[in-house]
This record gives sequence, C-alpha cells and structure tokens, in this order.
Amino acid sequence: LLTLTPKPTESQTASEARSKMSQPVKANCEPDALTQLLSRSGFASKESAIDRFMLILWALYQLEPAAFTRATEIKGRKRVYFARSEEELQANGKTTKPRAVQDSPYWVISNTNTGRKRYIVAQLMAAMGYSQESIDRLCDQI
Repeated sequence: LLTLTPKPTESQTASEARSKMSQPVKANCEPDALTQLLSRSGFASKESAIDRFMLILWALYQLEPAAFTRATEIKGRKRVYFARSEEELQANGKTTKPRAVQDSPYWVISNTNTGRKRYIVAQLMAAMGYSQESIDRLCDQI
C-alpha cells in the first residue's frame, strides 16, 4: 500500500484551497480506493512533480468521472486549469503547456510550479468531496 507522508508545502496549503471551495459535489469519497489505485499505478516510483500530478488527476477521473467533470470548473484568477481541448487551454494563456489527462476527455495546464499543482489538486479533491485529511496527505506527495 502507498504510504502518504507529509512534505513541506511550497505555496498555499490544501486547507486554504478547501476554504475557497463551495459545497462539495460528492460527499464521502473513498480515500482508500484512491490510495490503492495510485499504489498499483506506480505513484511512489514517479520522480517528478508533473508525473505525480498527472497520475493523481488520472486516478481521480478513473474513480469518479462525474464528480471530476463537475469539479473541473475550478479556475485561477487569470488562468483556466482544465479544458476539453488543448486549443481551449492555449486560448486562455500563452505558456500553459497543456497535457492530456490520460484516459479522460480533459486537458490540464502543466506550466505551473509545484505549489500551484498542489493547489489545483486540493481544489479539485475538495470539490469532489474528499476529506481535508486526504487532501493534505495527497497534496504533500506532489
């Protein structure tokens, strides 16, 4: 099983991200299912933050596609984080470096620092209904 151990955060904490979210889309998401899926997918062997970020997004979509879809409405002050096409993300910024979320219809910006990647995952998970504890543990692993 994947053990999620805390690392220091670089930017806004997951707690701050959750406090900015409205009501969760789905309550009581199963953190163990997410942990198991990430473990089976080689999460611990991923060396870069972008690889861990992309694997987390893939796993969240695999477990709850409908909740993920509703949660992708999150946006930054100046940036759109998720879109249905590479072109849509590029239209919202010049240096977004869009990447496809594997096995999903979504694209995500990837030209962000690790703190912003954590913030995006925290917002997404909060909107999907994950507990603050689960969000903090997973975001600390990015």
